[in-house]
Amino acid sequence: MLKYVLRKLVALIPKLLAISLILFVMMDLLPGDPLTRAMNPDTYGQLTEELKEQYREAMGLNKPLPVRYLNWLGNILKGDFGWSTSTKQNIGNMLAGRFPYTVELSLMSVVIGSFLGILFGYIASIFKNTIIDYGLTLCSVIGVSVPNFFFGIVFLLAFAVKLKWLPTGGRMEVGGATDFFHRFKFMILPIMTQSIGLIAALMRYTRSTMLDVLNRDYIKTARSKGLREATVNFKHGFRNAMIPVMTIVCMRIPMIVGGSVVVESVFNYPGTGQMSLTALTAGDIPVVMVTTMVSAAFTLAASTIVDIVTAMLDPRIRME
Repeated sequence: MLKYVLRKLVALIPKLLAISLILFVMMDLLPGDPLTRAMNPDTYGQLTEELKEQYREAMGLNKPLPVRYLNWLGNILKGDFGWSTSTKQNIGNMLAGRFPYTVELSLMSVVIGSFLGILFGYIASIFKNTIIDYGLTLCSVIGVSVPNFFFGIVFLLAFAVKLKWLPTGGRMEVGGATDFFHRFKFMILPIMTQSIGLIAALMRYTRSTMLDVLNRDYIKTARSKGLREATVNFKHGFRNAMIPVMTIVCMRIPMIVGGSVVVESVFNYPGTGQMSLTALTAGDIPVVMVTTMVSAAFTLAASTIVDIVTAMLDPRIRME
């Protein structure tokens, strides 16, 4: 198993290098002075043309593309992401201030969405072909079919504007407490919006997997031994049905992070998704490139976790 994990981790390196090369070439093909992406825009505005050329030469911006790529990659590895052309701030500082907010929101959405999706799917399978099953199935179809931003707008109008139970957006009160319990009310609507697709998908998949497991021979054997129905359903059915379901949970993590762009925009949540969209609107290419690179790295890492979890649950994959 250790060799399999190491092989998967090593395989991340060429993938990340390929993504970084594509992003750098795309950034290099864009019009404009690359010096503006490498230094503080305020400082850039005070330079004469002669000094600008000296800086380009000193930073290696006049060198061939492969050399410039290696220099840029070296800066990225050192944590130097460049400067934003719209906010005139260091991108590394911007990312450090926003990325934890996105991770917090995404993790909460995955945990709550996974729990509710698996719970509702389990209930639907136990009460198969009843009004409960039909109602939950209808909700799951709607959750899968309707885009997240629609639910976000509906939740915003209903719970924030009309009922005034929850704040309309942001992450915390201005000048108020910053602890988790005071911030959580700002996260409720974004979490509901972001997790609804995961809940719907897991509900359908858990129901289908549970019904398949409950028809297996060992379940019939357990029932013939006189075990309680609740024991059969949970101990013998649910535990075995969770093996493929947990793989689906891991596979949905990158989609949750990617969907944060829409959710953060709807609720004005100050994460990397909103930062990326604001930068795209302002034409701030350096910020867009860095956030895209971070998102791609996170997606690759989640994909690797899926492979490792799948291999842990199914040893035949490691043998292959």
